[in-house]
Amino acid sequence: MANTEMKSYSLAEMKDKYIGKEGTTEREAYEYELRMDVLGRMIKTARQERNLTQEQLGKLIGVQKSQISKLESSANSATIDTILKVFKALKADIHFNVTLEKQHIKLV
Repeated sequence: MANTEMKSYSLAEMKDKYIGKEGTTEREAYEYELRMDVLGRMIKTARQERNLTQEQLGKLIGVQKSQISKLESSANSATIDTILKVFKALKADIHFNVTLEKQHIKLV
């Protein structure tokens, strides 16, 4: 019987192989979608901790329940303005880190 040892790969190696190397269009799109999904989950968690329904949160910021639902499932369809309104309505702090041409800018 042959010795069949499995090679293990890091998550970074798997991303490089199956999604694309860092800096490629495919990898940037993947990382963006991942961040938007995480942001959506953060909004949902904060809303639930405040014991608000999607409809109640929507009324607080002037949008329909369906928009809150879409936002929670993936924030990539929302504007920054809407996201800021949501966190303000939830009385949650939000901090953005932006890097422009290797210069770090922090929005608080």
